[in-house]
This record gives sequence, C-alpha cells and structure tokens, in this order.
Amino acid sequence: MIDYIKGEITELTPANVVLETGNIGYFIHITLPTFSVLGQQTTAKLFVYEVIREDAHVLFGFLSKTERQLFLLLISVSGIGANTARVIMSSYSAQEIQEMIASGNVVALNAIKGIGTKTAQRIIVDLKDKIVKGVGGSEMPNVIISAQSEQKEEAVSALVMLGYNAAASQKVVDKILKDQPTLKVEQLIKLALKMI
Repeated sequence: MIDYIKGEITELTPANVVLETGNIGYFIHITLPTFSVLGQQTTAKLFVYEVIREDAHVLFGFLSKTERQLFLLLISVSGIGANTARVIMSSYSAQEIQEMIASGNVVALNAIKGIGTKTAQRIIVDLKDKIVKGVGGSEMPNVIISAQSEQKEEAVSALVMLGYNAAASQKVVDKILKDQPTLKVEQLIKLALKMI
C-alpha cells in the first residue's frame, strides 16, 4: 500500500495531476480543492488511496490524511464509489462535508451532482455516528475532533507563550470550541484573550 507520493508536478488539470518522483510519473486523480492548492506549487506531497481493479490500478490523491480518511468513509457507504466520493469532495471542503453529515443536512448533500435524496440519506445514516463520535477502535479517528484538537493545541500553546497559565488557557479554549467548533486558530486565540 502506498501511503504518499512526493514529487515534481509535471502535469496538472482540475481532475488529475502527474507527480514525477524517481523518474516515474504517477497519474493521480484529485479533487477541485486539491487542484486549487497545487496550482500555486511546483512540487507536492499527496496522500494516496489505491484502487486495484482487474483492468487498472487507480490512484486518488489528497492533501492531508484527514481528507483521505473522509474519502475512505464516503466510499464505505453502499452505492458510493471512488468517483462519486471525489465529486462530493470537489463540491465542498472536507470540513463542510463533515458538518453536513454531522448535522444531517440532506438538502446540501442532495444538491451535489449525482447524489439523490436516498443516497444523501444513506450517507448521513451510515456516517453520522462515525463523524460525530469517532470510529471506535478503528484507524480512522474522528475527522472533526482531530481538526479541533490541532486548533486547540495551537491556541493553547500560543496563549502559554504569551504568559498565560496552561490549565486556564485549555479551559477557556475548550469552552469556546464547544460553542463554536469551526473557528480558525487566530479567531480562537483572540476570543480566548478576551475571556482569560
């Protein structure tokens, strides 16, 4: 199993990229958000998922392990193949998709090309608990929580560097994240500074 490929971008389209490493060019399918980021780079590191079929070996590339985990969750839903999952992840950011699933937003998922109401409902039924509570014991940690814990760590360490007590900082950051889980780190720190 290939975990990631790091190399020079030799070709780039909204649907795929060719990464050259060790004189081999890897053709990797990507999402639109990944395309947007890669457009400003000459080299890239993509976490990959490999689909091995009788007639082809297909690579799907993601900017982070978190995105790849969301992709794996989506393709675990009956009726969602790799290409459909890629369309979903091209329509919204990973964070937005997680929020839609967690809040049971059938209408937003239904608005994605190729996703009918029944499929949208199936995605929510199958993945809501995994997104909200995390996948118990498996190697796919809760995607929202992992993103939040990174925010939390960054915010708390910034507050500690500014001279605030670590325990007090953690308490305030936890309280803010409970009410506003999607805040960026900078906003989180600004709010925390007002509350400490």
